[in-house]
Amino acid sequence: MKIYRLHVLLSTDSRSILRGALEVETKLKEEIIKKGLENEVQILRTGGWGIEEGVQLTVYPGGLIYVINNVEDIPYLVEEHFLKGRPVKKLMYEIDAPAKVEMTAPIEEEIMKKQTRIILRNVGLINPEDIKEYIAHDGYQALAQVLSTMTPEQVISEIKASELSGRGGAGFPTGFKWELTAKAPAKPKYIICNADEGEPGTFKDRVIMEGDPHSIIESMAIAAYAVGANKGFIYVRGEYDLSIDRLNIAIKQSKEIGLLGNNILGTNFDFDVEVRIGAGSYVCGEETALMESLEGKRGEPRSKPPYPSTEGLWAKPTVINNVETLANIPLIILKGAEWYKGLGVEGSRGTKVFTLFGDVNAKGVIEVPFGFTLKELIYEIGYGIKGGKNLKLVQLGGSSGSFITPEHLDVPIDWNSVRKIGAGQGSGAILVLDETRCVIDFLKNLLAFFNHESCGKCVPCRVGLPKALDLLNRVTSGNVEIDELGFMEELANVMKNTSFCGLGQAAANQILESLKYFKSEFINHIETGYCPANKCGRL
Repeated sequence: MKIYRLHVLLSTDSRSILRGALEVETKLKEEIIKKGLENEVQILRTGGWGIEEGVQLTVYPGGLIYVINNVEDIPYLVEEHFLKGRPVKKLMYEIDAPAKVEMTAPIEEEIMKKQTRIILRNVGLINPEDIKEYIAHDGYQALAQVLSTMTPEQVISEIKASELSGRGGAGFPTGFKWELTAKAPAKPKYIICNADEGEPGTFKDRVIMEGDPHSIIESMAIAAYAVGANKGFIYVRGEYDLSIDRLNIAIKQSKEIGLLGNNILGTNFDFDVEVRIGAGSYVCGEETALMESLEGKRGEPRSKPPYPSTEGLWAKPTVINNVETLANIPLIILKGAEWYKGLGVEGSRGTKVFTLFGDVNAKGVIEVPFGFTLKELIYEIGYGIKGGKNLKLVQLGGSSGSFITPEHLDVPIDWNSVRKIGAGQGSGAILVLDETRCVIDFLKNLLAFFNHESCGKCVPCRVGLPKALDLLNRVTSGNVEIDELGFMEELANVMKNTSFCGLGQAAANQILESLKYFKSEFINHIETGYCPANKCGRL
């Protein structure tokens, strides 16, 4: 086995590729050969760390992160660091905060110092297209342990004991969901991974699939063994080309060495997985609409009950978990429920992956134990608001999430605490808006999105959204009366109480929370004809 002096981990997630990662790789190889370093320096493709800056190179030993925005910087980097051993400070990752934060220490000490990466444990560290690297990081050991030493009932018992809850937004206990499907008498049974990540600003599942696809395959196999299923589907958002490619590579590799298919690891357990590509409907992120789409029908939500656990795909018992939920499973099996319960807080065990973006200095994907406050996430991990401005609003949970105002920043982010202030974690997106933003303009963009994505099945959503959007357009064009705000609130309450699925309910909630916290801003627009942010049309 060849031993290299330096290992260069190159981020090749879809974000990095769009920013030129493949061009960076080509130039790196050219320069390494020019300097005669091909036997000393190895380039390894990985997923992305979640940093929203340039193309990242992590050089080991040392764990220094370089951010490449221009391939013309590569020759100098190779000459100075790879050949002469002198780190290039000007190319290192640096957060553009009021007080510069330089990534000059090993990555574990900087990016990870306030994070606990359980779900993202392999992302940015292994080649997602090489099953051997996943196996070298304890991959498929949990599946082997389950098949060789545990009964299906014991697996479910361990997941229940861990108190793992679903990360798709509702927080339903995962072990209980598996138990319902296991006890359902009908056959066959199915496992579905919901990877239809359509929430604007949310890309945590993409980062997992692009950086650690085998963790999803292994987890689905464990779930299938536990509930008695032999077939699984990964329903992936159609725009996620790289996720789809890497999942298919992972499935192929797993089949080749007997980790999928018939008689897995020499047992009588059979399980196969298939990737299905979504057609671009936001509504299909809802589990019953997703199943309709998988069955080849129009993606519209079903009435519940019956619930998928007992009557799901093709009316058969079905487990549906999202990507982030499944990524927890192998470590719970390997390290035990008690270890897992040591992370997080009462009622919210484990860690949560968030996408932090908007008017914050350090954007990207982060993972922390439940119990962190928004203040800690924004000001310690995100290094505060850009330009030293004041915070106006945080939208927690994506476009269908909740408004959090500055007075609630100290509330811990866990299921029980956020419910007390009428909020939820939703998809895990954290959008930060500073004091210069216009709430009315923001709300108008949200409603335009919901209006476009509505499936039109129910009247409150089909009729209510265009009506609400028309009212907002008139607010921003100076053509509405104050008393019409009362009608807008009444309309939103009707939508919230009578819409068939969560889309209409979530859209209504955005209206109600905007009026609750920022009604004076609406009144100011209407009475003065002026938008302080200079965003609203004729105002």
